[in-house]
Amino acid sequence: MTMSEKRKLIFIVNPAAKNGFSLRIWKKLSMQLKDIPYEVYFTEKTRDGTEIAKSLAMKHSHPLLIVAVGGDGTIHEVINGIMHFPHVTIAYIPAGSGNDFARGFGMPQDPKKSIEYIKELIDSHETLFDAGVYTTNQGVNGIFVNSVGAGFDALISMKGNQSKVKKWLNSISLGKLAYTYYIVKELFRYQPTTLTLEVDGETKKFEKTWFVTVSNQQYFGGGMKIAPHADPQDGEFNITVVHRLSKIKLLFIFVSVFWGGHLKYKEVVSFNGREISIDFDQPVRVHADGEDIAETPFYVKISPKSWGLIQKAE
Repeated sequence: MTMSEKRKLIFIVNPAAKNGFSLRIWKKLSMQLKDIPYEVYFTEKTRDGTEIAKSLAMKHSHPLLIVAVGGDGTIHEVINGIMHFPHVTIAYIPAGSGNDFARGFGMPQDPKKSIEYIKELIDSHETLFDAGVYTTNQGVNGIFVNSVGAGFDALISMKGNQSKVKKWLNSISLGKLAYTYYIVKELFRYQPTTLTLEVDGETKKFEKTWFVTVSNQQYFGGGMKIAPHADPQDGEFNITVVHRLSKIKLLFIFVSVFWGGHLKYKEVVSFNGREISIDFDQPVRVHADGEDIAETPFYVKISPKSWGLIQKAE
């Protein structure tokens, strides 16, 4: 996009994010847009964000700025809709429970600051970032921008997202505690098993694996710094494997991951790769950007600098 071109501003709002918090945020923020023309669309069910974003990208040939308003699931859906449409740029207003996208990509985490940020940068040059492409044996495929993972963390993500506990905690702005609740609840039921990875053609095996996370940026799980060395512009994933540790020690690792301290444990292995196939001895749950998608086995590959985000120059 040249600086003379004006982007059409479009918001895709998930009104259900964080038990309706997203809709309340949108109503307040829309008052700050009285002097700017824009369109707004509201999602009603799963995958609406993808369908709306794709439809808009196909309908318009001139530059678009599509702003996702919601949580990480909302931005996940929107980016799945706009991939392969170079005239579309993304922005984000965090209004969900975890908001790891905002952390990992240097976006404001306060919704009020986000709208001012967007207004300031609406016609600025975009910054290109990597994305991941995933494919499962069940025929499920898509794009992720934060991380994909398999094992205990994916199970906790699925349980937390489906729980009535999270909905209640969201009502008092403590939604992230739902995941802590399920970590403790599921810890003594879960049985770690053997993980087989093929990373850029090299096979790696890990016994008694709790989970594996393939990260495009540093954060997951609502602020956990799972991949301190991940860089969404370096053309590689950062892969984290947690294996061969006791249930009690796993709790310590989940605490230390908030500041990246988990990497000091010998049971936590970290390395980089571009193409990874992931399988366990038994099928385990898989998440993409915190959304439950399928079971193992699955395959991921990097898509370098494949989507654009408005961002202040450093």
